[in-house]
Amino acid sequence: MDPLPSWNDGAAKSGILDFVARVCAQGGPDFVAPAERIAAFDNDGTLWCEYPLQVQVFFALAEVKRLAQQDPSLLEKPAFKAMIDGDVKTLMSLPKKDVFEPAFATHAGMTVEEFHANAWRWLRQAEHPKLRRPFLRNTYAPQRELLDHLRANGFKTYIVTGGGIEFVRVVAQQLYGIPPEQVVGSSTRMKLEDGADGMVLRKLPELGSFDDRDEKVVNIALHIGRRPVFAFGNSDGDLPMIRYTLGGTGPRMAWLLHHDDATREFAYDRDFRLSALRDGLDRAAELGIGVVSMQRDWNRVFADGDETPNGGNA
Repeated sequence: MDPLPSWNDGAAKSGILDFVARVCAQGGPDFVAPAERIAAFDNDGTLWCEYPLQVQVFFALAEVKRLAQQDPSLLEKPAFKAMIDGDVKTLMSLPKKDVFEPAFATHAGMTVEEFHANAWRWLRQAEHPKLRRPFLRNTYAPQRELLDHLRANGFKTYIVTGGGIEFVRVVAQQLYGIPPEQVVGSSTRMKLEDGADGMVLRKLPELGSFDDRDEKVVNIALHIGRRPVFAFGNSDGDLPMIRYTLGGTGPRMAWLLHHDDATREFAYDRDFRLSALRDGLDRAAELGIGVVSMQRDWNRVFADGDETPNGGNA
C-alpha cells in the first residue's frame, strides 16, 4: 500500500520514502536509533494554509476589538489599528512579529483553560475568507500522510511554529495526531494564581518568546533536547531550523514547501512579507534542502473535503 497517496511520483516522494527506509534499516549504514528519529515541522504554510494571513491572526481580528475597548492606547500600534480597520494590506506589509503581537495579546488575562475554550469555540465555526472553507478543513493531505508515515516508522513528530503555542495545542492532536507536549511555539509570559478552584496559570500581555528564525533552534534545544534528523518548513523563518537539522552527523533530510498552486490554493513566495521564501529558494541547492512544489508534487492539497479553487492567483 502506498503510504503517500496524495504525493505524485517523483524525486520528492521517492526521496522521502528512501530516507525513511534507510534510517529504519536495522544494521544498515544509515540506521538511526528510534530515540533519535526526531522530525520537526513548521505549522503555518507547512501543515495548513497561512495565506493571506495566518489563522491565529484571523482569530485576533475577531478578538482585538474587545481588547481595544478595554485599552484604547493599543490603537497607537499599527498592527492593532490595522486589525480594527480590517486593513489586510497594511497587515501584510508589517513585520511578522508586529502582526502577531495582537494575536498574542488576545491571551491576556485568561487562564490557559479559558484561552483554549475561547480559541476552540472560534475555530469550530470560523471560515477562510478566500477559500470559503472552515479553517479546520485547510490542513494539507500530503503532510498528514507524511506525519503518519514517519510515526509508523518510529519517528517522534513535533510542530515548531511561530504561532502561539497554546493556540496550536488546541488543534494539534485532532488535526495532525501530535500531542500538545510536542508543540513548540511562541509564548506569552504567565503567572501562577491560587484561585477558588485551585492553582491556575493566567496569561499575561507580555511576549515571552517569538518562535521564529534563530529562536526556533533555541526552543528546539529547550523543549525537545535533541537535534531533529528531519525538518519541513515553507519560509525563510524556517531556515535556521532546517540548517540546524542538516548540520548534524549521520543521515539528514529537510524540505521547503513552495506555494506555487494558484488554482487549488495560492501562489506566493518572495513578496509575502509575513512568511517570505527568498533565501530558501535561492540557496536550497547550496544548502542541500529539497523543495516540494505544491503544484507539481501533490495530486491533492486539502485533507478534508473537495478541492475548492480560489478563483485566481494570490
